[in-house]
Amino acid sequence: MKLQIRAFFFNAKTDYLPYYKNFTVRLDDDASAKELLAAIREQNENFAFPEENLIFRINSLVVTAEEKMSNIIEALGTELQVDPVNSYRSNHGLCFNDKDFMESYALLEPYCDEADLEYYKSLYPLHYASETSNFKRDYIGDAVLLLAHRLIEKGSEHKGEILKAISEADSGLFDCEYENNLFDAEDHTETINALKTMARGTSETMPSIFETLLAKLTGKGKKEEEKAAPQKRVPQTIGTIAGKKTAYYSGMDVINSTMIEDIQKAGAKAVRFERETKGSGTTLLEDNRRLALTKAGTNLLDAFDHGAEVLIVENEDDFEMFTKHHKEIESVMGREIGLEFILASDFLSSNQVAAA
Repeated sequence: MKLQIRAFFFNAKTDYLPYYKNFTVRLDDDASAKELLAAIREQNENFAFPEENLIFRINSLVVTAEEKMSNIIEALGTELQVDPVNSYRSNHGLCFNDKDFMESYALLEPYCDEADLEYYKSLYPLHYASETSNFKRDYIGDAVLLLAHRLIEKGSEHKGEILKAISEADSGLFDCEYENNLFDAEDHTETINALKTMARGTSETMPSIFETLLAKLTGKGKKEEEKAAPQKRVPQTIGTIAGKKTAYYSGMDVINSTMIEDIQKAGAKAVRFERETKGSGTTLLEDNRRLALTKAGTNLLDAFDHGAEVLIVENEDDFEMFTKHHKEIESVMGREIGLEFILASDFLSSNQVAAA
């Protein structure tokens, strides 16, 4: 395997700022991620990485030492960028100060036993793959949230203290819109949502039999259901995207490749951008409005700065986030973001692709 590598360099003792160097590397088909680093060091002895607990980023995704390069290449291609998991904590290349990992554990340490500690240590890569950390440097990390859920599920008598510890940290549970940057992705959305429900004190707020019967007799429940029912959305009338640079935002791990083809069939130039699959902060609006708007704005600016004029948005919640709060997003980001927004279903029903 022949690879083009852009590798991170920094030495806190001699360098003021980090920098990158380019390498051409050849590896066997069964080579591991650690062997990639060793091949770089063969060409430059100043390239540093830890020998134990080795995790690092390839194209923004966190990988472990054992990850097969064949899998990485299949997913990411042969042009790769190598970075520490946390660049601002780097002290020498990919070696970094990881004391924050155990500082987060200290929040729950009084309620843990040895097995809990071992479980937490197994989440070391996941801790440094936390997306929220890209926006809040003092975020406690996804790993300690999973530990909290484990303790509660085991029936800990300290449930209240556990929920308080992860909720009242400077940046804790309610800053988490779960998405994790592990190469081998793990979805813990349900666990995070369950913790938020418990922390809000609503996990056991179920109506009594009397309340249910009363609601049926008075019709109150039905009226509330009708009020809460989502209004049917009227499809948006959109203009042609022909000749316009158009990006597609999925807001999910998976990109619909067919949508990219449809954009091209409609006569537009398809624009790709790094944050096309990242969350837009919709679940954070009530808990941390500024963080939510910052996440949305970061995604929009990424598309805009890659040249997009139009953004086709897959999900209605994301579409509402970008359009309803657009002026506020621009204010938080300190920039105008001149994008036209189209909901994916409206684009597909507009016959632009067929017409083209």
